[in-house]
This record gives sequence, structure tokens and C-alpha cells, in this order.
Amino acid sequence: MGRLQDKTTVITGACGGIGSFISRRFAEEGSNVAICDIAIDRAEAQAARINEMGGSAISVDLDVASEESWQAAVQSIVVRFGQINILVNNAGINDRGTIMSTSIKNWERTFSVNLTGALLGMRAVAPVMRLNGGGSIVNICSLASHHGEVFAAYGASKWGLRGLTKIAAMELVDWNIRVNSVSPAVVETELNAGQPYLRPMAALTPMGRNGTGLEIANAVLFLSSDEASFITGQDLAADGGFTAGAAAKFAHKLAQNAESGERINRAPLP
Repeated sequence: MGRLQDKTTVITGACGGIGSFISRRFAEEGSNVAICDIAIDRAEAQAARINEMGGSAISVDLDVASEESWQAAVQSIVVRFGQINILVNNAGINDRGTIMSTSIKNWERTFSVNLTGALLGMRAVAPVMRLNGGGSIVNICSLASHHGEVFAAYGASKWGLRGLTKIAAMELVDWNIRVNSVSPAVVETELNAGQPYLRPMAALTPMGRNGTGLEIANAVLFLSSDEASFITGQDLAADGGFTAGAAAKFAHKLAQNAESGERINRAPLP
């Protein structure tokens, strides 16, 4: 029996990047998986791959920023699987503008997907979970929700999502619904392969590397499973130690290198 055997999971943005790892990992653990994405062709392909692996998945056309789209999606999932036990709000976009350069249109679009989308998802799914005796919601935040992010809309929306997670945990606890979040650091997937920021971020991370999609999927799996039955309102930073003290670690390395250089310079010539 898998850790999610006979449960049904709704995953948004499940067609690529971290979402594709989450959907496959959950299917491996016995969950029915609803692959929800605005790119329905890719959702159908992802669902087909999972079914070919022996899992159970369906594709669902979903615009997370639309309340009507959420209502239709939840109805179709319940018709197919009879219940919803887990929601993973993974869909997100990243506008790379600063405070001074971000257009209001891009600002509002980023918030509509990253923050409002999660709100609408919880509102649509929670009543169904309640009827089934409860469930688990995991919101995918970001390392950007723990520090001053360069990209204004993305960083602010992820800070908002981390706060909303705690608010939802308190509101839904009486329905036996746990709400937590995972904040990944940089994760290398097919979506960011070859990007110039990958190597510098790996060098800044105390563990000396970036994360993998499977590692994030396993973190989400833990919070979604009954193994985390006494955990709610928490954020799990899956970041290789970055939030624990990357700046101090990096400064210590610089000091060590400087001290080593001084010793070499002061050493007598042979």
C-alpha cells in the first residue's frame, strides 16, 4: 500500500517543472491525480504518461485565476474520483520586473495566479474535503518569501502566499484540514535548464548545489501524507540551508579564503 493509497490529489501547474515531479511521485504512492493546467494539451500528455506507468490520472482544464474555472474543475474531479483529499497549489508565474519597472498589468497578473489562484483553489476544494472528513493542502511558496526578492511582483506574491497559508490553517483546522507550504530554493528542471543564475545560486547555497524536482516532490509528499498529521500552518524551506544562514556561511568562506591568502603571502620563500 502506498502512502497516499486511494486518495485523490488536485495539483495545479502539474505539467512541467516541479509540478510534473509532484504528480508522478504522488501517483507512485497510490493517489489518483488530477493534472490541472491551463495548457490542456500538456496536461493530457502528463496524465497519459502517469497512466502508462500504472498510475491513475486525469487531465483538467483549469485557469487558477478564475473562480468559475475552479468550480467546474472540482465538479469534474469529484464526478471522476468521488472525493478530493489533497490540494497542491503549485501553479505560478514569475514577472522579472522591479518595483520601478513592473507594469500594473503584470503585477496584477502575477498576483492573480500566484496568490488569488491559491485562494480560489482552497475555497473551491475545502468544502469537498470537509465532506470527506478532512484533508491536506500544500501551497508552493518560494525562497523569495523569506527575503527581499529582486523581482517585485513575484516576491510580494510569494510572501502573501506564505501568510495566507497560516491564515488558512487556522480557518480550516475545525474542518480537519491541514494547510502547510513548501518554500523551495532554486530547483533545476527542464524549465530553467541552462539559465545563467543556476551556478551562482548553487555556490551561495550552503549545501553547494541547487535542488531537484524529486526532492521538492518528496517534501510535498510528506506534508500531504498522514505522517504529517500533527503539522499545520508551517512552511518547510527545502532550500539546502539557504534561509538558515547562507549569508553567514558565505561570509565565513570569504574570511577563510582571505586568511589563507595572508598565510601564504607571509610564508618565507623556500
